[in-house]
Amino acid sequence: MERKDGRKNDELRPVKIIRNYIKYAEGSALIEMGNTKVICTASIEDRIPSFIEEEGGGRGWLTAEYAMLPRATQTRNRRSSSGRASEIQRLIGRTLRSVVDFKAIGERTITLDCDVIQADGGTRTAAITGAFIALCDSIKYLIKEKDTGKGALRSYIAAVSVGLKDGEELLDLNYEEDSTVDVDFNLAMTSFGEIVEIQTTAEGRPLSEGQLQSLLTTGKRGVSLLIEKQKEILGPDISDIFVTRDA
Repeated sequence: MERKDGRKNDELRPVKIIRNYIKYAEGSALIEMGNTKVICTASIEDRIPSFIEEEGGGRGWLTAEYAMLPRATQTRNRRSSSGRASEIQRLIGRTLRSVVDFKAIGERTITLDCDVIQADGGTRTAAITGAFIALCDSIKYLIKEKDTGKGALRSYIAAVSVGLKDGEELLDLNYEEDSTVDVDFNLAMTSFGEIVEIQTTAEGRPLSEGQLQSLLTTGKRGVSLLIEKQKEILGPDISDIFVTRDA
């Protein structure tokens, strides 16, 4: 299938990540996946939710918020909280929580804010991939400034979309592709190949088990490429934020 942006079916959009994009945040990144651009920040507060206090404390927490600028899309959207935004921020939060050892950061809360400044498909997957960079730098901040946080992360994690259109798989969908595919598939996975989240909708036509497995294989390859990009951006100076098993 010929894609309008000239990519091969199994090719990611151009990926660019700028680390430490926001001056005041403990961790931040601007991620660009094609024309989709998301600013991700990590903020640390010396507090924990009441439900953790009631359990006896001794560990931290991570939560996420997601929003889109009114003119991130071709027409202006009103500023308001929506069910879609709430669903996406819950996805981001639980995905990133899966790789954090909360005892290692102490009684602190890390809030990941993911703000879409330009949307062209794949905003939730870009937010997860970029938010991980911000999270890493916030853990690095804790190690440097609070002498805590070593070994707080279990692995890298990233996410990507895959679509099925007329029987052909398309990796990393832009908006036009996302709105016309028969099947939409989103995958979040760690650097050890562990699956954290799968979201799929076969609105156009039912999905066979074999097709699902093939989409998973394509998605895993895309996530692996994104994790290599994360490693390139972060470099070797963040090794102390991971647990001893090789990430």
